[in-house]
Amino acid sequence: MNSLHIFLGVVGPWQIILIIAIVLLLFGGKKIPELMRGLGSGIKEFKDATRDENAQQTTKKENTQDNSKTE
Repeated sequence: MNSLHIFLGVVGPWQIILIIAIVLLLFGGKKIPELMRGLGSGIKEFKDATRDENAQQTTKKENTQDNSKTE
C-alpha cells in the first residue's frame, strides 16, 4: 500500500481542479453531458448483463439439482 501511495502521490484539490479544467478545454461544456450519459448507460448495461448472467447460472444449478433428485 505504501508503494502505491508513493507511485500515485497525493491528489489534492488543485490537481482535481486542473484535471477538470483540462477536460473542459478538450471536450467543451456541451459535450460533457453526452459523455456522462453514455458512461451511465454503459454501466447500466454492464450491470444488467452481469445480473442476467448470474440468473442464468442460478437457474442452471437449480435444474441440475432437480434432475439429480428425480433420478
